[in-house]
Amino acid sequence: MTEPPFKKKQSSKPKKASGHQFPGAWRNPKDRSKDYKSLKKYWVPLAELLERGKINTLFIGDAMTIYDDYQNSYKAAVGSGLNVPKNEISIPVSAMALVTKNLSFGLTFSTISEHPYHLTRRLATLDHLTEGRSGWNIVSSYLNSTAKQLLNGAPLPDHDERYVKTEEYVHLVYKLLLSSWRDDAVVYDLERGLFADPELVREINHVGKYFNVPGPNISEPIPQGFPLIIQAGSSKAGKVFAAENAEVVFVNGKHPELIKKNIDAIKYIAVEKFGRNPNHIKFLTQITPILGKTHEEAEAKFQESLKYVDLEGAQALFSGWTGIDLSEYEWDEELKYVKSNGMRSLVDNLTKYNPGFKVTRRSIAEDTAIGGSATRDFIGTPEEVADKIERLVEETGLDGFNFAYAVWPGTFEDIVDLLIPELQKRGLAQTDYAVEGGTARENFYGIKGQTYLPDDHPFHKLRWSNGLTKEEFEKQLEEFWKERNARYQKVTEELKEEGYL
Repeated sequence: MTEPPFKKKQSSKPKKASGHQFPGAWRNPKDRSKDYKSLKKYWVPLAELLERGKINTLFIGDAMTIYDDYQNSYKAAVGSGLNVPKNEISIPVSAMALVTKNLSFGLTFSTISEHPYHLTRRLATLDHLTEGRSGWNIVSSYLNSTAKQLLNGAPLPDHDERYVKTEEYVHLVYKLLLSSWRDDAVVYDLERGLFADPELVREINHVGKYFNVPGPNISEPIPQGFPLIIQAGSSKAGKVFAAENAEVVFVNGKHPELIKKNIDAIKYIAVEKFGRNPNHIKFLTQITPILGKTHEEAEAKFQESLKYVDLEGAQALFSGWTGIDLSEYEWDEELKYVKSNGMRSLVDNLTKYNPGFKVTRRSIAEDTAIGGSATRDFIGTPEEVADKIERLVEETGLDGFNFAYAVWPGTFEDIVDLLIPELQKRGLAQTDYAVEGGTARENFYGIKGQTYLPDDHPFHKLRWSNGLTKEEFEKQLEEFWKERNARYQKVTEELKEEGYL
């Protein structure tokens, strides 16, 4: 997905482009997404296109395993081309970084997919090779198939327990990237024959519920200190995690009032409980705009895409998201509120917050295809779609959009050539990057020099800065974690009393 930079009342807005594709899209003769295996045909042209459109970030969602909750089988996913086959997502980034100067890259890595020590090296490599243009989309994973493949057959942990593990996982990555090497540990001292000063490298000695990692980190400090932090936080546990950690938050919701409710809740927790600056968290939602020079042309594109929708694949997608096997229901049977161990907020949104909307197997299958109603709301001319975007921003407080595609690369070409100029004309999208050649964080905040986590971020003090001896820093760390854990316990107790948890 791509995020064009978005502006509201002249404030910088992030926009992302995403690689989401609806099941069956490959059948469209205009779709060239089958070229995903080629750097030359797929990844490099995509990066160049997005940078031409002044898009902030190329966002790549990921799931490491096949969606197989529907009918307890992988056949619907494989047959429809739903998220399979696919390659490892971080490898194309080097090629895309080489042909761009400003485009950032937000990548999804799950906290159950690999050991945090290993992921830390991957994150460090990405930030080094992109010269600080990387972001980490933190997910706890929702697919039962991932548990089957990676957890030795153990079931997927409970939703809230996954956040407990995710919290420890992220703390461990903070420690490895920020607290293991002092900023100036690499000295290249020819006189002493010293590459890096061993006194400026320390073990982290992490001992936790899920991980024991002594360290030190194998990578030297990265340009941003820590990648730009991205997270989807719409469940109760997710909102608290996002409020403390995230800089970019994806919010779900079919209706503006639900989007606004999620944004307001996360901002309240972030500001009132964790003392963060509300301007240091940006909120995005996903849409799939379908554009034409006339409304009729856009509608024709949408109707053409509908011809290729694979409803079996759409059901496999929803079942994978939620853990609910739609094949167990009749086609028009109404689904009442269902608890889910998958993406809990998605189930809640459908079954609790949509009064008057009859949720059935049919409606879910149709609504999941091509971005569902979130697409139907954004079909039209650039002026019509820009009107809807502007209105949604005013109603909800959104800071930007994650643009998915119906046809690759046609949807993104239309966004860059038709929609972005209209948004720029209205002062709603940037006409250039805020910091030319800047890091992801500099262009995200629009401030040259804001490469590291801002002062108000709850984990800002984990960085081992120049001038602090190992003993001084370790004393500072001890005080930090003691204060943070006491604050977090107090915050969670207060949020339970207030009904947020």
